[in-house]
Amino acid sequence: MPATTPPAQTEQELLERYAALAFDKQNDVYEVIGDNSWNVDMTAGTISFGPQLVFPMQVLGSFSHSSETWLWAWANEQSDLPEPLLAQARQLRAYGEQYSIELLTVSQFDATQTDLHAIGSIASGMFGASGYYLANYGQGTLVVTIQSEQIDEVAKNDFARITTVFPQVISVFEMRHRPAFIHYLSAKGYAIAEAADAVTATVDAGTLTATFDSLERLTNLQGTGGR
Repeated sequence: MPATTPPAQTEQELLERYAALAFDKQNDVYEVIGDNSWNVDMTAGTISFGPQLVFPMQVLGSFSHSSETWLWAWANEQSDLPEPLLAQARQLRAYGEQYSIELLTVSQFDATQTDLHAIGSIASGMFGASGYYLANYGQGTLVVTIQSEQIDEVAKNDFARITTVFPQVISVFEMRHRPAFIHYLSAKGYAIAEAADAVTATVDAGTLTATFDSLERLTNLQGTGGR
């Protein structure tokens, strides 16, 4: 992040900074992997979706379907995960300890599917991953981040992507819409122009304009020109 941007110090600020771009990237992930089944090789540190789709991964933690609890990988004493696969999880814990963010520091807690996407989104954004994946293994779900040039190469910048992703992410997570929108478009490389009740950006030779109410909630999102 730019040196002038203060670090996110709460779970909400982390989601405002990273969630929209993470959801955007998930479109690229699934464009590449489709509905292929997954397999992990803990020794190699990879997750695969077929012989031609093998990606380095980091393990964040797991969700138990029976107890509906999340357990961070660094706290799983029953696991024999290779230490290199825990690097991101441990960095998230250290970050959480620095800013007293419970989501990142409580080893085990009651969780929902939304929490899994929150953790995956934060990790994906903070570490510049190509995306995250929720690997359902029956009794639980393993949450990992993945790195892949193959996925990165299909990234898209267009009106349709932005106007679909942003309403989706603000419907999933509780956050301030305006700063989340600014972080999202800035992360995608667009120059932002701000007015009292609006944020505009040039996208594909067109203009994308988001308007907000006094509580920074999105009231309208539309584009003119471009694609």
